[in-house]
Amino acid sequence: MKIQGKMFIWLSVFILAMAILYGVWSKEPVGTTALFLAFGLAIMIGYYLAFTAKRVDAMAQDDKEADVADEAGEVGFFAPHSWQPLSLAIGGALAFLAIAMGWWLLYFSTPLILVGIFGWVFEFYRGENQNQ
Repeated sequence: MKIQGKMFIWLSVFILAMAILYGVWSKEPVGTTALFLAFGLAIMIGYYLAFTAKRVDAMAQDDKEADVADEAGEVGFFAPHSWQPLSLAIGGALAFLAIAMGWWLLYFSTPLILVGIFGWVFEFYRGENQNQ
């Protein structure tokens, strides 16, 4: 985590220099404000990562002699196939289309979104009420 903190802090220094240079050179307030906000975001992330790195154990990425496999482990469980993202995609597309064409489309998109969300959350649910 130490290297990520250093990277974000150095990135924030660069963004700050570019924000000052851009602000002086262009005299354009919107871009200058955006760059200063990007500086604030980068420094917050860098500070958090550097602050957290002091309180956790050293990871393999902090060791210069570490191999790639040293940090390997179980990533998680991923469904081999699922129809729920398709339902969410169609429902989301219809919901965004409702903004342009008419709010009546939400009557069709809301059930698709709800089916997709509940189906995805409970796709592998094995509770006490499972059919045997």
